[in-house]
Amino acid sequence: MSSDSTISIVWIYPDLLSTYGDRGNLLILARRAALRGLPVQTMEVRSDQALPTTADIYLLGGGEDGPQALAAQRLIADRGLHRAVAQGSVVFAVCAGYQLLGGSFFAKGTQYHGLDLLDFRSDRGPARAVGELGGPIDPRLGLPPLTGFENHGGRTHLGTGVSPLARVTTGVGNDGATEGAWRGKLLGTYSHGPALSRNPALADLLLRWATGYDTLPPLDDTWADRLRAERMAATAVS
Repeated sequence: MSSDSTISIVWIYPDLLSTYGDRGNLLILARRAALRGLPVQTMEVRSDQALPTTADIYLLGGGEDGPQALAAQRLIADRGLHRAVAQGSVVFAVCAGYQLLGGSFFAKGTQYHGLDLLDFRSDRGPARAVGELGGPIDPRLGLPPLTGFENHGGRTHLGTGVSPLARVTTGVGNDGATEGAWRGKLLGTYSHGPALSRNPALADLLLRWATGYDTLPPLDDTWADRLRAERMAATAVS
C-alpha cells in the first residue's frame, strides 16, 4: 500500500478506454474498501497526462480500435505503468485494456505493439463474441466462478508465462476454451458487467493483493449474489 496507508486506485485513460461502463470497477473497489474502513483515494488520469507510478491498483477499461491503438502508443511512450508493475502494483484490465497487456493486438486490420506486461498476443477471430461469459476460475485464486458479458472481435493466445483466469463454460473468452489471463498481481479479462459488480470476490482479491492482507472482513453481498445466481441459472455456468 501507499506510504500513508491509503489504497490508491488509478483509472487509466478514461477519455480513451471507457466504452462499456468500466468506470464501475473503480467505484466498486473504492466502495468495498471504504465499507471496511480502509482509506482509499481514486484518480482518473487522461491520455494527455503522465501516469503516476506509485499507486496500488491500476485499472484499464474497454475501448474501440482507434482509442485502443492510441492508448497503447501513449502508455508505451509514458512507461509509467511498467514502472508501477516493477514496483509491485496491481493491474486489472478489461477487454481492450486486457489486450494491451500482451505483446501485440490488432486494431482496424493493423497489428500494434502491446505493453509486453503479460505473455500473450491477440488477433482477430472468425466472428465477434457477444453475450454471456462465464466459467470456473483458476483454483489457485480461490474464487467462485466468473460471470460477465463479453463483446469483442479478438482472440487471445496465451504464452507459457501466464495462466488463464478461467475455463470457459459459457461464451468465447480467449478462444472458446479459456478466458482472461493472470500472473502475479496482473489480471485481465474480457468480462464486462462491470466485471467487479458481477464478481465481488474478484474485487476483494485485488484489494487483498494491494493491501497484503490474507483476508478482509465480509460484506453483505446479498444483491450481488442474487444477480450472480440469476445469471448462472440462465446460462448454466458451473
